[in-house]
Amino acid sequence: MRKIVLLGSTGSIGTQTLDVVRNNSSELSVVGIAANSSVEKVEEQVREFKPKYVAMFDEKAAAALQDKISDLGIKVLSGMEGLLDIVSVPEADTVLTAVVGMIGIQPTIRAIEAGKDIALANKETLVCAGHIIMPLAREKNVQILPVDSEHSAIFQSLNGEPRDKVEKILLTASGGPFRGKKKEELEAMTAADALKHPNWDMGPKVTIDSSSLVNKGLEVMEARWLFDVSLDNIEVVVHPQSIVHSAVQYVDGAVMAQLGVPDMKLPIQYALFYPDRRPMAEKRLDLFELHSLTFEKPDTDTFKGLKLAFDAARTGGSMPTVFNAANEMAVKRFLKGDIRYLQIYEMIERAMEHHKVIDNPDVTQILSAEQETYDYLETLSL
Repeated sequence: MRKIVLLGSTGSIGTQTLDVVRNNSSELSVVGIAANSSVEKVEEQVREFKPKYVAMFDEKAAAALQDKISDLGIKVLSGMEGLLDIVSVPEADTVLTAVVGMIGIQPTIRAIEAGKDIALANKETLVCAGHIIMPLAREKNVQILPVDSEHSAIFQSLNGEPRDKVEKILLTASGGPFRGKKKEELEAMTAADALKHPNWDMGPKVTIDSSSLVNKGLEVMEARWLFDVSLDNIEVVVHPQSIVHSAVQYVDGAVMAQLGVPDMKLPIQYALFYPDRRPMAEKRLDLFELHSLTFEKPDTDTFKGLKLAFDAARTGGSMPTVFNAANEMAVKRFLKGDIRYLQIYEMIERAMEHHKVIDNPDVTQILSAEQETYDYLETLSL
């Protein structure tokens, strides 16, 4: 029985993870769940999955949940301390981190220190702290198992192959809802337009990031740390059908790829059962129905999120944190209608130009760089 602590239980990845657990109840058990503030959703999850531990990042939500589940005799943990406690409970062997944002870094570190395997769906963990996380995982002999569809595909394509024979990682991108559009067309795009992803059902933040190619830039930074490759050996390929989830090219020219229908439950289940595979009662890929697969070069002049991400990654240190934090604030403002679509890129550029890089930052410096970026952008007039 694989025993899981799930961080971010009410989000898109979290709810799909619970679907996987529901379909494999004889082999998977949720011993702890944590969320931010969705009291009603968490109450439903607690009553169905009966975890021993529950945490809410928002302290008022924790108090409200405590009242609602008082009949169950479960103490609801709260705040960052609650997250740190729940990831290190002795019953768990795997922590699936599906929270959005920087709050995922410290619990991931604590879980690794406690010897838990990590099923990773929180981008910021490696984008901002990959230089801390990966050496620590090696030291503690802990597995980092990717949940993102692209990184899972790369992970699967590397299975059984010598890592020193990898020539290139081919990281695929759907191109999002604005694929093929030019800069002048993007000027008029609204949040409603950006949220119409053609293939994937994701949360608003990730969907906007997909449209701007910022999400792909964050995935490049993740891949660099996960698979210990140079940025020069990562190539982004636009693949509109989202069937080839990513691939690896080897020194002899062979390309290994993982294909499948766009469904996050497959990489979630693969991470939770690795190295085994379990049957899934989901739609199968039908190549006859598909007919063809197409591939394009990304337009980094129009969709500057990818170029800015490579710039941040090459600079290193605290710059990836600034890139991520600036994008988070820009997306929030765009979703509220405070800025236009192309001003997302402008906010990221301005924040990166303003920042003084810290080499090899510790967690405190990472969080400070995030806050300094927010503070700077609060004063910025566009």
